[in-house]
Amino acid sequence: MRLLIVEDEKRLATALAAGLTAEGFAVDVVHDGLEGLHRAAEGAYDLLVLDIMLPGMNGYRVCAALRAAGHETPILMLTAKDGEYDEAEGLDTGADDYLTKPFSYVVLVARIRALLRRRGGGSGSPVVTVGALRMDTAARRVHLGEAEITLTAKEFAVLEQLALRAGQVVSKADVLEHVWDFAYDGDPNIVEVYVSALRRKLGAAAIRTVRGAGYRLEAR
Repeated sequence: MRLLIVEDEKRLATALAAGLTAEGFAVDVVHDGLEGLHRAAEGAYDLLVLDIMLPGMNGYRVCAALRAAGHETPILMLTAKDGEYDEAEGLDTGADDYLTKPFSYVVLVARIRALLRRRGGGSGSPVVTVGALRMDTAARRVHLGEAEITLTAKEFAVLEQLALRAGQVVSKADVLEHVWDFAYDGDPNIVEVYVSALRRKLGAAAIRTVRGAGYRLEAR
């Protein structure tokens, strides 16, 4: 999943990006509200982490502008301000959730995963099942039948994209957009490298290549 962090406290933004990248997310960071609005409007993001007190344009206005333009990307707002009024204002502008600084990193990750599950139209369960394959996106564990399969963070992220759209063709461009960050300008065939690694671990028939279109995760 690809996230955008809009946060002007650079040390906090860097720390959040490093932690979320280690969790398997692709993360972009900007430090200005106007740039955040532009990037969020143009990019294919799965979730936006948005500070309220920003230079250029505050988080309330960024959120309101995105919603007015029809963007439905989940927004988790962050602020050093406290009080029911501030939370209500953030939610009234279209934010999906709200955290007051200082916050627990564990709680932040849990909120992000809950919003992503909600966006996917699921029941809130972190477990995705495709035939004998079970992915627990909260615990970051994968089982094939009774056997647990060990995956790297990037392998997990690629498989998650395929599992969330199991039975459908997912293009290489879609995988790149959601698993690699905005700064990646390497060989797009990197996706094939990870798909090959997943086939070695899950079985060659688990992921089918649809020529000229992408990949499809098959129920087994």
